[in-house]
Amino acid sequence: MALTDGSVLPTPLPQIPFGPASISRLILGANPINGGSHLSTFVNRQMKAYFTPDNVTALFRRCQEVGINTWQSGGGDYQRWRSFLDAGGEMHYLSLAHHDPERPELIGEIARAGALGIAHHGELTDMLFKAGRLDEIRDFLQRVRDTGVQVGVSTHMPAVIDAIEDKGWDVDFYMACLYERHRTPEELAKLLGHVPIPEREVYLTSDPPRMCEAIRATSKTCLAFKILAAGRTIQTPQQVDQAFRFAFDNIKPQDAVIVGMFPRIKDEVTENADRVRRMLAV
Repeated sequence: MALTDGSVLPTPLPQIPFGPASISRLILGANPINGGSHLSTFVNRQMKAYFTPDNVTALFRRCQEVGINTWQSGGGDYQRWRSFLDAGGEMHYLSLAHHDPERPELIGEIARAGALGIAHHGELTDMLFKAGRLDEIRDFLQRVRDTGVQVGVSTHMPAVIDAIEDKGWDVDFYMACLYERHRTPEELAKLLGHVPIPEREVYLTSDPPRMCEAIRATSKTCLAFKILAAGRTIQTPQQVDQAFRFAFDNIKPQDAVIVGMFPRIKDEVTENADRVRRMLAV
């Protein structure tokens, strides 16, 4: 198969079963597209300026060409995905969502649009868990189940996965952040003896092994995200390789990774697809 730049795709990307479909083990993330770098306001602005509608479409097309067949984003993005499909593109969609009293119809809209799965938003999951109110998301999960799509929970905390597994909830998949990046200043002070700046975006090297342990302990499909620490481990190709290698070596064969891509400087899409193809020997 020839790509738009004249190169040839050697082999397909490895895939895993996901409900009625088969999705690539490398999934396109949404944060760069939506201007959420988790790095700085300056980078956020650069991402927002770059991702015009045409550049978003070009990113989707490049993903399709190299075998990345799934995009994960928030519920408000399903129309952008549908526009790509209506223009002849091919891409699965996984959505985050939460109970929104102002838009109670959103879950149904996302499902009717053709999303493969809907996961409860991780920030809200973790907030409720810390408050001892995790059970409050069960109604949301049941409403997702009633639509017929795959039911998921997103979290940045291994303890959330462990708790849901212990409760035996009816879920199909987890979105699992390798870094518990939203610790409170009090939690950071207890762990580190001080509070770094900025305290809301601290990435600890001890976190990924803890999350991967939770991922391996569940039989449910897990989609690991922020494997590159939101751009903090991309200084060299070797460092990126190391992060990808760690992720695939420490999740299950039925799991996948979600990676945001910002191809303003170079073709990150092809580079990442090549990494996955090489590392998984496909």
